[in-house]
Amino acid sequence: MFSGRMIQVLVLRVWKLLEECCDPAQLFAMTKLNSPMGKNLWFDGEFLYSVTIDNATYSLFPQATPFQLPLKKCSVVGNGGILKKSGCGKQIDQADFVMRCNLPPLSSEYSKDVGSKTQLVTANPSIIQKRFQNLLWSRKAFVDSVNVYNHSYIYMPAFSMKTGTGPSLRVYYTLKDFGAKQAVLFANPNFLRDIGKFWKSKGIHAKRLSTGLFLVSAALGLCEEVTIYGFWPFSVDLHGNFISHHYYDNVLPDSGFHAMPEEFLQLWFLHKSGVLRMQLEPCEDPLIQSSA
Repeated sequence: MFSGRMIQVLVLRVWKLLEECCDPAQLFAMTKLNSPMGKNLWFDGEFLYSVTIDNATYSLFPQATPFQLPLKKCSVVGNGGILKKSGCGKQIDQADFVMRCNLPPLSSEYSKDVGSKTQLVTANPSIIQKRFQNLLWSRKAFVDSVNVYNHSYIYMPAFSMKTGTGPSLRVYYTLKDFGAKQAVLFANPNFLRDIGKFWKSKGIHAKRLSTGLFLVSAALGLCEEVTIYGFWPFSVDLHGNFISHHYYDNVLPDSGFHAMPEEFLQLWFLHKSGVLRMQLEPCEDPLIQSSA
């Protein structure tokens, strides 16, 4: 086991490595400070494709990262089926800052397991394309659907792939037009690129990192204490029980795009080293939950 002093040293070392490679506090999102007008911005998911930041684009960015840093206790919530019947909702919501992945369902049937609090939620442009028809005629339905995230930031990679720019901008303008409680933050492609290089140097070889690993990486640089939930890419739990892929469905991802077992091993190492805490067991006894 690691002593308290050793854990503190490990946390500081990982934080320092992330700060040196990727500087989450300054580069997590596009801001007026890190992305001035006239800057040539290279997309991280397209080969040799860039845009120059003009006045219209510059106006979409906040002045600086809009969080009071450092954040204290953070929950990063993946969507793994291991959260089903976990009773972790209360524990997740006790964090000062809760991050979620890819617009997950938070209806009452799930809240006991995944909580209801959200400060930041990611949205992959492909979700906007498939679920909301690119916001070409489903704008009200989209606004209604994200209302569950309350006063949160929707974090989108508008400058990663050319196909993602349009949907991301439509999310920004839709929320603004409807006077919604949510606001859009655009992921900084320099941050995403550097995080990808960081984890590749640690042995993760995939076409692209998962949204969850990007978010955990950001949290390690933004938060003093990180607990992750729902990060379990296997079809059975620790006790050999079969579980669904997500806590809300069993739809499997496209094969070969992410390297989920490799990512899990890296997160497991960080957990065993005390850098973060990975919740894999139920937070409440399922028997107690069912009798409540």
